[in-house]
Amino acid sequence: MKKTRHFLSLADYSKDDILNLLRRASAMKRGEPGKGPARPLEGKSVGLLFDKPSTRTRVSFDVGVYQLGGHPIFLHSRDIQLYRGEPIKDTARVLSRYLDAIVIRTFGQEIVEEFAKWSTIPVINALTDLSHPCQILGDLLTLQEAGLDICTMKAAWIGDGNNVANSWINAAKKLGFKFVLACPEGYDPAVPIDCDNVKLTRDPIEAARDANAISTDVWASMGQEKESAVRQRAFQGFQLNREILNYAGNPVFVLHCLPAHRGEEITDDLLESEHSLIWDEAENRLHVQKALLENLLSR
Repeated sequence: MKKTRHFLSLADYSKDDILNLLRRASAMKRGEPGKGPARPLEGKSVGLLFDKPSTRTRVSFDVGVYQLGGHPIFLHSRDIQLYRGEPIKDTARVLSRYLDAIVIRTFGQEIVEEFAKWSTIPVINALTDLSHPCQILGDLLTLQEAGLDICTMKAAWIGDGNNVANSWINAAKKLGFKFVLACPEGYDPAVPIDCDNVKLTRDPIEAARDANAISTDVWASMGQEKESAVRQRAFQGFQLNREILNYAGNPVFVLHCLPAHRGEEITDDLLESEHSLIWDEAENRLHVQKALLENLLSR
């Protein structure tokens, strides 16, 4: 019996794994057939277990499963026995008897890891407080489409060292591109910076200098709303705006995983500018996740 493969973090995937997923996602977006069936999820059911609100992640996975011929089943923990204290290992083993894969958007990374430990079906991390690997696959595809070499580019991050920033670090470690983060003191990423091509600074201009791609995210993520006032003060000077862009490379593209707080972490004019790939970035979540589902369920 083949060992079940999961998608919990980009750290678990090789450079070739990531590039192959991006190649397949690009082909699927163009409507090119793969080596397998046209509807690889025909007759299969995929659970979408969400503990956090979602627009892009929920809709893109739901539509992606449907387009591949499968049946998406939306679950919230409060609607199943997890809410009443059933152990994850029990839920995981039962859902493995019904479903063909499960997509989880939750809080602690340990939750998806515990699910994966006990599941005999693929588990996909659709976001945890530690990482957001599906988002970065979409971002990388978007930058490729814009003409960047994602293995040699310089990318930058300005703002909170959150789950998206953590996954960018993992991507840089695997692909080798230069990545510089500018985060305020006390808001550093949780992933170790232990390679030469990744650097942390307190200066947004240093991060943006000669960068071909600059990403940001909200200053207070889900569950951090009570810290909003403190974070507003801490992140002054870490806004992605035209002034920062003056130090970037040519070309330079702007990314944001959305939702955005216009006028806080990014200015409205930059979000809507010719440098913005944000809407392509959102669409590409659908294509990379379809490639991921096909890959995991055809093994």
